[in-house]
Amino acid sequence: MASTDYSQAAAPPAAVPPAGPVLADGETSRFVRLPGLGLLVRSRTGSAEREAAGELEPAMFVHGLGGSSQNWSALMASLADSVEGHALDLPGFGHSPPPDDGNYSVAAHARAVVRLLDAEGRGPVHLFGNSLGGAVTVKVAAARPDLVRTLTLVSPALPELPPQRTAVPTALASVPGMPALYERATRGWPPERRTQALLSLCYGDPAVVGDPERAAAAAEYQRRIDLPYFWDVMVRSTRGIVNAYTLGGQHSLWRQAERVLAPTLLIYGGRDQLVSVRMARKASRAFRDSRLLTIPGGGHVAMMEHPFLVDRAFRDLRGEIAARARAAGGTVTATTGMSTAASGS
Repeated sequence: MASTDYSQAAAPPAAVPPAGPVLADGETSRFVRLPGLGLLVRSRTGSAEREAAGELEPAMFVHGLGGSSQNWSALMASLADSVEGHALDLPGFGHSPPPDDGNYSVAAHARAVVRLLDAEGRGPVHLFGNSLGGAVTVKVAAARPDLVRTLTLVSPALPELPPQRTAVPTALASVPGMPALYERATRGWPPERRTQALLSLCYGDPAVVGDPERAAAAAEYQRRIDLPYFWDVMVRSTRGIVNAYTLGGQHSLWRQAERVLAPTLLIYGGRDQLVSVRMARKASRAFRDSRLLTIPGGGHVAMMEHPFLVDRAFRDLRGEIAARARAAGGTVTATTGMSTAASGS
């Protein structure tokens, strides 16, 4: 493995699309090259002293469809005193180029995460996934339990048939010809309008996003949509989710969820337009060692909209595991059971 260090100071919101990843204060990035694959990884590692002393356990964050590692910046900052955070851009997303084989299935994305963790020797990690990233990390945790300490799923894209009405337009991106129609219909839209539509879809309350953040998001949206492979990645990844929804037997995502041994935190938003909160109870039953946080006013990206609620729930999970370890004489095994928590926004 060869990697290039992009360590740099945070860049202010730009009026033009940035050439490289825009980093928050305290973040660094690196480009990891693997055979047939290149991955941009954003990191926030906390103090060197605590890291060297082994006080900060590693965490890996995996974004959703159309997202990037930047989606995790707020949560990584909040958890900087607790974990050594790393968030990747999945192949074709953010600042990671398309994979050589053009495979954007959920399984292929999961292999990319596994290969990164193996190459850098970071496992076991606290693994986080949102939306598509939730489905990806479920596959990782089911196939490689040795790589996962805990699993935190924010609005995971697990099969919901039929999907809620507000999620149907996103699923239609997998239908041949539909993305081209959408592209033609929105060709005259400025990036600000595209960004507002995206925020309205993903946030329970888009008003929480301030003007500077909207400007930065619009610049990043414009950069991505100008990439020659943007629509191909979106279409193929959407088809990957749809295909994963239809798999049966041992390959079913729900069957994979049942195989996860890691203590699992599930987070759902009551105003989520893409993953219905009604799936929360089914997910709680599927994972053998789960606890549930519902955010009534939250949308699809709780780690961005309500990072401190997600932070608190994750810290509670770690506290529960530590208490369990003490009671068991220092060892922790996954046990069947569920505890639930509900919080307002």
